[in-house]
Amino acid sequence: MSWLLYRAAFWVRETGQALDRLGCRLQGSNAFSEEFVRHRTVMNLATQQPSLASEVFVAPSAAVIGNVSLGHKASVWYGCVLKGDEGRITVGSHTNLQDGTVVRSATSNLGSQVSDTMIGSNVTIGHNTTLRSCSIADASLVGMDSTILEGVQVESGALVAAGSVVQPHTTVPAGQVWGGNPARYIRDLKPNEKSFMHKSAEAYCALGSDHFKSNR
Repeated sequence: MSWLLYRAAFWVRETGQALDRLGCRLQGSNAFSEEFVRHRTVMNLATQQPSLASEVFVAPSAAVIGNVSLGHKASVWYGCVLKGDEGRITVGSHTNLQDGTVVRSATSNLGSQVSDTMIGSNVTIGHNTTLRSCSIADASLVGMDSTILEGVQVESGALVAAGSVVQPHTTVPAGQVWGGNPARYIRDLKPNEKSFMHKSAEAYCALGSDHFKSNR
């Protein structure tokens, strides 16, 4: 029933747009034609609907699609894509997904099994990172241009260095720094690095609040 209602509502909206285009053609040179941009930052996928908690910032050029849940004051920055079409994507509170990040859950892996993507709270995901059917625990940091593949578990307070590729089903233990391609253990986190990770999440949370207020 819900699928039929969704399709009926879809065709009503499409019919309205078609009638508007027909009216413009009939008016000829006297018509005022306004360009219609179809991009939607938050989009249902059939009956799968994204869930956004309070004060979530989703940038105008980002896309949150399907079975995605975003926690309180999470921020999804410019050019990000979160595509929950084959599995669920969960993002915790005060977590930031920086510009150009792609997050998805997929069945196209060796086991052909749907595996959700879980991102905890107070997590920083650097620019242009790819996350695929993995788990990123609370208070961790993934550096920019990294790729985290299916089945990976990044434990709480761990750091994945920029440009790393973490191979499938790898565990990055809490309090460690991993890096490289393929990513390997480098050393334990230093106290100043732990402090930086905490401050980074706080700073992006505050910046996200500013963008949220400006884009309402």
